[in-house]
Amino acid sequence: MEVFDLIGPLYRRVQRKVEQGAQGAQGAQDAQDAYTGKQAQAVEGLSVGVRAVLDLLHKHGPMTVPQMGRAQAISRQFVQRMVNDAAARDLVESTPNPAHQRSSLIRLTDEGRAAIAAVVAREHAVLREVGGDLTDADVRTCVRVLAQMLTLFDTVDVN
Repeated sequence: MEVFDLIGPLYRRVQRKVEQGAQGAQGAQDAQDAYTGKQAQAVEGLSVGVRAVLDLLHKHGPMTVPQMGRAQAISRQFVQRMVNDAAARDLVESTPNPAHQRSSLIRLTDEGRAAIAAVVAREHAVLREVGGDLTDADVRTCVRVLAQMLTLFDTVDVN
């Protein structure tokens, strides 16, 4: 249970860090400085929920709201609110879904692609601050263990 004791506080702190957009590392500042105008504004104040939607679309391409909910193990209603927030900031747009008339596909706009690229660059810079004696192999092992734990709980109903 020690893992769960660590994951909760870590998750909440990372959420706050992402939402605050705090700049701890010079690399993070450099990444943010690479974007100007609308792109910099799009990154500022980006919620964790909207960031998750942008990241899913960046990694998987256009998706429906129900698909995103299943992928994130959260309710469709919550995802819809995050999509609405992202659309209000011109980060995503709806397009017709040839497979299902009533469930539009959501895709990134150019502003959305720039925003998620800036956020990911900032996050990577912050993660590099962890440093210490952690190796790439340590990080890969951690990711493998967490993925296995997530798989263990795949059947939990999140709606």
